[in-house]
Amino acid sequence: MRRFLHALWSLWSSSIKVQVGALILAFFIILAVLHPVIANIIGHGNDPLAISINPPWELPSWQHWLGTDRYGRDILAMTVTALSASLEVGVIAGVLSTVIGVVIAFTAGYKGGKVDSVLSSITDVFLVVPSFPLLITLSAYSKGVSLFSVAVILAIFSWPFAARTIRSQVLSLRSRPYVELAKVTKLNDFEIIFEELMPNLLPFIGVGFASASLGSIFALVGLEVIGLGPSSTLDLGLMLNWSQSWGALSLGAWPIFVAPVVVLALLFFSVNLINIGLEEVYNPRLRKTAGA
Repeated sequence: MRRFLHALWSLWSSSIKVQVGALILAFFIILAVLHPVIANIIGHGNDPLAISINPPWELPSWQHWLGTDRYGRDILAMTVTALSASLEVGVIAGVLSTVIGVVIAFTAGYKGGKVDSVLSSITDVFLVVPSFPLLITLSAYSKGVSLFSVAVILAIFSWPFAARTIRSQVLSLRSRPYVELAKVTKLNDFEIIFEELMPNLLPFIGVGFASASLGSIFALVGLEVIGLGPSSTLDLGLMLNWSQSWGALSLGAWPIFVAPVVVLALLFFSVNLINIGLEEVYNPRLRKTAGA
């Protein structure tokens, strides 16, 4: 744990891009966790998402910072609640896909030989499969499914990218002297992977998790926009679907469209900043180019 915390602190202090990206991401996570409290404050004790609690299509004001929708619901409260649902899907899909990717990557990279060939072939198959058309098909035949079910479906198509990246790093690290020393001291494969290899690959695992989570969030948005997502739960994609079907922009009710777009853009920006920062820290050529 001390080694892990030291690695996190070294990473944090070595890149301003990682700091900015992590702070933006942490801000959205805090908003998502506290969304019931925020909604209660916005509604002054009433449910701001209740239908007809306010006049419809109000413009932004001090009482409703982002205005209201066609049913009188506060758009700021909707955005925070939708952010929570979208991040929930992203985290579940990210965790599942990262676990699958890490297991396959470490097994393939460390064992090598036929095991590596078989697992790499499976990974390549999933990489070339057109995932979004399959997601559309599965969603069309799975109407009314829960967010967890959607997250599991998204995770199935999210793990290959992290698996390929981590596997290449494992192939590089398994021949290092400290790994050979661990073998001489009679450590088993499980101990070598978790005690010697994994601590050195935590940044790559973190990037894989963030990328899989963000990809799942955007995939859910895509499904919602075309009307194939779990419409029983409010998320950012459903807000975009509503803004499109209601013709919100033509009515001048731009916040219901702009709010989820801005949130999604900032989520992408934060994860991309973290990714670039990690690349500059762990890639000497990029570090030299960036002047770090």
